Amino acid sequence: MINWAGFVTAAVLASLVPGANQLLGLRNAVRHGSAYALAGIGGRLAAFVVLIGLVVAGLDVLLVTVPAVLTVIKWVGVAYLLWIGFASLRQAWRPRPTAPAGSPSGTGRTPWPIVANEFVVAMSNPKALLLFAALLPQFTGGPDAAAAPQLALLGAAYLPIELIVGLGYIGVGIALGATGISARTHRKIDAGSGVCFLGLAGLLAAEHVA
Repeated sequence: MINWAGFVTAAVLASLVPGANQLLGLRNAVRHGSAYALAGIGGRLAAFVVLIGLVVAGLDVLLVTVPAVLTVIKWVGVAYLLWIGFASLRQAWRPRPTAPAGSPSGTGRTPWPIVANEFVVAMSNPKALLLFAALLPQFTGGPDAAAAPQLALLGAAYLPIELIVGLGYIGVGIALGATGISARTHRKIDAGSGVCFLGLAGLLAAEHVA
């Protein structure tokens, strides 16, 4: 039998911890508004569906037998976080067009780059992969034959938890954007986001994940 009480508690705590995707969602809400940030969450959840599917298919066995797979994922994640970090810093120093108070930047542009960013950040983050590979099996019960359906059910239950928490981060970003912050403050947000992404890249590079 699945330990739902323990799983929900652990899942909420794991989702609340600020990470690359949550920071990206908050930044998207400040810079682009709610619709674009919500589209980004869609990309994140799509990546999580893929990761959960891999765990259900037995990815944990592959990680044990071929640990180099996780190392490759780690360095891809480091490289992508560095790219986002430097891109944010460059954005901070670019002149911004004057816009009415509270109007998000990027209106009228396609949301697909934002969706792709969230998807790639989630897919290339070994911590997200390890979260599902290590967290979900702890709350399954019964024989191994029933493990795969239970893992799939737990993974499906994690997605709305991630969505709700992600909406909370987006709400904070929308509240900041709705205040009609100045171009100077936008630059500070971009610069701060860039520094945070570079810091996350450094922490991931220094961490032993395999």
